[in-house]
Amino acid sequence: MITIFNRKILTSTFDMKTQVKVRELMAQYHIPYSCKVINRRSPSPFSAGSRARTGTFGENLQLAYEYIIYVKKIDYEKADAIINGKIK
Repeated sequence: MITIFNRKILTSTFDMKTQVKVRELMAQYHIPYSCKVINRRSPSPFSAGSRARTGTFGENLQLAYEYIIYVKKIDYEKADAIINGKIK
């Protein structure tokens, strides 16, 4: 089980295809992972409703979602080597 105490960020990306490739590699090599998806367009508690006033004009919609992939600290070096060899 991956918790906040034993995890490390493997990668963070705004590209859906990249996150899919990373997740497929982690599954292929049997490395447990978790993925956190953050909607960068959602309103914050400090400005709830600002999107309704401004809309999405001028925003890069490809940066709307951020994907953060975590692995266990003990699996980090192996996972990092895998994605650096296969993706980059």
